[in-house]
Amino acid sequence: MSDTSRPSPYLDADKVARWSSALPYAASFLLIPLIWAVAAAGGWWLLLIPVSTWYVFAGLDLALGRNASNVDPATAMGDLRWYHLIPVIWVPLQFLTLFGLLAWAEGATHLGALEKIVLFFGMGVLSGTIGINYAHELMHRRSRGERWLADILLAMVLYSHFRSEHLLVHHRHVGTPRDPVTARRGESFYRFYPRVLRQSLRSSFKAEKAMLARKDLPWTDATNPFWRYWALQAAMLILAILIGGWSGLGLFLVQAGTAIWQLELVNYVEHYGLTRKHLGNGRYEPVRPHHSWNADHRASNWLLINLARHSDHHYKPDRSFPLLQTYSASEAPQLPHGYPVMTMAALVPSVWRRMMHPRLQRWREMYYPEITDWRPYNRMKTPPPE
Repeated sequence: MSDTSRPSPYLDADKVARWSSALPYAASFLLIPLIWAVAAAGGWWLLLIPVSTWYVFAGLDLALGRNASNVDPATAMGDLRWYHLIPVIWVPLQFLTLFGLLAWAEGATHLGALEKIVLFFGMGVLSGTIGINYAHELMHRRSRGERWLADILLAMVLYSHFRSEHLLVHHRHVGTPRDPVTARRGESFYRFYPRVLRQSLRSSFKAEKAMLARKDLPWTDATNPFWRYWALQAAMLILAILIGGWSGLGLFLVQAGTAIWQLELVNYVEHYGLTRKHLGNGRYEPVRPHHSWNADHRASNWLLINLARHSDHHYKPDRSFPLLQTYSASEAPQLPHGYPVMTMAALVPSVWRRMMHPRLQRWREMYYPEITDWRPYNRMKTPPPE
């Protein structure tokens, strides 16, 4: 295996610190006026939101290619202030757009019931593709205020436990049977999705309960973040009813369900089939870049603030998004396309298997030639035998 600290030229520090360098990562902001425009137009225009996030950015990835350059990880946080503002600014924009559309849709006589559902499906694409992704960035930050912003974004899609699951379960146990979010080899998205919905809620609650128990506190203690999660989610549901009545609640739930589906599609792609080697006695090797699929396609990483540089995110979870590094094919497994294409491919299991299984086989031969029986790793139910 090659050294993951390979020397490579970094982008010019002065250029990185300019607002113009951060601007492409604010591409998501263009979707806010777009969803208002399509809401006003109605009809087939309502499909522009999913078309923009899935197909337009897939085309831009093809046109603009990959970005193999990296920012120096030692860059001072003060030089990244323009980047750090992007997810913070998104929070009030999403809140005002979601609940503003609920209020507006109530009196939008030019929209039929189906059109309103399609509109809030599009809103869910935004709050899932962009909002949950920005919550992911914010929950990794040290500031309590920024973590609260992450909680607000997650409450808008009724998936607040994602913060506990991601920080306490996924990062610790990725690539092992203890991580619900690691998709098993051969597991279709349609089997993965209901499993992860069920298991991630349970595992996140158990992780918080275990943390409290280590302090001799019951799960009912006020410091359990689930109380905050439930309160914020209840507030969002009540607000949806106050604004739009029961139909407003229904549209809010369409948005939330779409957002969760979008998140778990990405989760499915990020670690599909990748496992950490079992060392015995329930222990696994440390997380390395080769335990996550890497993708450095330029346009989709602008939209997703470098989420697809996922190999480095799991290797160095505290790195903010502009500092995430990309890796060569000798250092981390590479997705053939950016996330827009890969998530669409994941919805067609036969296409997905043809695309990913040969790559997964090469990964196994490259990093673990000593493992001859992969059946326990494929099942991912219990640790492999000693």
